[in-house]
Amino acid sequence: MKRFVLKSYASRAYLRVYLRMAADAVMLNAAVCLALGISFLHRLTRPDLENQPAAQSVHLARSYIHVYASNAVWLTALCLAVFSVSGFYSYGRLYRGRYKAAVITQAVSFGYLLFAVASYGLGRQLFPGVGTWILAWISTVSVLLASRLWARMWQKVTRMETQLGIAHRDEVRNILVIGGAGYIGSLLVPRLIENGYNVRILDLLLYGRESIEHFSTHPRVEIVEADFRQVDKVVEAMADIDAVVHLGALVGDSACALDKELTVEINLMATRMIAEVAKGCRVGRLVFASTCSVYGASDKLLDERSELNPISLYARSKIASERVLLAMANEHFAPTCLRLATLYGLSRRTRFDLAVNVMTARAVFEGVITVSGGEQSRPFLHVQDAGLAILQTLTAPLAAVRGDIFNVGSSQENYTIREVGEIIHRSVPAAKLVINPFAEDRRNYRVNFDKIRGTIGFVPQFTIEDGVVEIIEVITSGKVKDYLDPKYSNAKFLSDEISPRLHSLGSWASNLIDNDPQQATFAAPASPKTLQTPQKKWAAV
Repeated sequence: MKRFVLKSYASRAYLRVYLRMAADAVMLNAAVCLALGISFLHRLTRPDLENQPAAQSVHLARSYIHVYASNAVWLTALCLAVFSVSGFYSYGRLYRGRYKAAVITQAVSFGYLLFAVASYGLGRQLFPGVGTWILAWISTVSVLLASRLWARMWQKVTRMETQLGIAHRDEVRNILVIGGAGYIGSLLVPRLIENGYNVRILDLLLYGRESIEHFSTHPRVEIVEADFRQVDKVVEAMADIDAVVHLGALVGDSACALDKELTVEINLMATRMIAEVAKGCRVGRLVFASTCSVYGASDKLLDERSELNPISLYARSKIASERVLLAMANEHFAPTCLRLATLYGLSRRTRFDLAVNVMTARAVFEGVITVSGGEQSRPFLHVQDAGLAILQTLTAPLAAVRGDIFNVGSSQENYTIREVGEIIHRSVPAAKLVINPFAEDRRNYRVNFDKIRGTIGFVPQFTIEDGVVEIIEVITSGKVKDYLDPKYSNAKFLSDEISPRLHSLGSWASNLIDNDPQQATFAAPASPKTLQTPQKKWAAV
């Protein structure tokens, strides 16, 4: 099959070359005929030939026709050969550059010169008069230049029309946040509202409605309580949407390790389906929450071009999703992948299964700061800053973020786990810092974040110290009474009775290829069961 596709592609490529050569041949011969026609008319109007018999005029016309017929094939063949060598049909570097007009003029000149030398050597008759020869050369250069100029102008006009259409769609007003009740989403949605956007949330609300209660009745918020694996619900939620923020996923190595098939279904296959629906609905932007965990383990300072080395199913599912999304990008659909650093901080759906959060909670509740390993490096990002990065991506010029990947974090927030423990110890000096030399988590990477700062001006507003202080405050105030409650941990919560609910709502995953997850077979569900939830319309604003 692959060989057939390649042959088909090659055949189409050759056909395009032949068509361009045929067009040049037609224009070349039309220019020659024009020059001969002007020369013939000029000779007929000469004073000494005004009263010549009609037979002589016919004889003169026949001589011009004979000159053309005897030279056209040779001139055409030589010029096309020179054009080909000059890159007309292979789009050589000079031909595509700013000196294109000079390359065309040079090629036509060389073709005519080569023809003249060959004709002289063979004793063939050239065009009548030097003036006719020069006129033919000028006509050929003019016609070829005009044709290329017209094609280029037409391409520019078409591109401008496309860009105008995109610019119109780039006016983001209505945003769909998939996973809007989660750790990031419950902070992102209020930020979007404050910036004047209409927000629709698509979320199964596995962890309850508490995280969205404070804005659920806002006139610019609409909540669709449904599983984002349900195609009909995704299509329904995508109506009138200008941009999609896809935060929905099984997040974290432990949570994803619970069920490989479910992880692939939710993190990879549903992402593909969501992107296809968005693209079909002419949604211009899609912001996808990926992770710096894709870098796995490395002693180098890594950027977006660095080699990926995933060591967990969670990371592999994110890499596969990135590749699927970027492969779908075109002039109408612009996905952007944000590789978020390791998150920390308080949210309306707070988690204590994250390194900074859980280490701080243990320090306060148990008086112990346990560091496993300690020498593994990791970049860190406050959850509020993750929302800021998403907002800035949505408001950035589309050309700056289209089909691209950005690491999200701060180069100054790369720390070893031991350094994180020491930061927490300074805020909770009564706690004992314990170093366990055996590292359970093998992830080890330091990340460069210059690209997102230089492209859209993203600068994090929080530091680990800020996150530690706010966690200490929320615990000491009594708002968090038991940090070990399963609702604060993705893996613990999903391992309980909730997991069967996820399976019952649409198990349509196919097998994952362990070493290359992006090769998984994608198939949409035939007719998934839907959750019937009333919807409200956005209030006029």
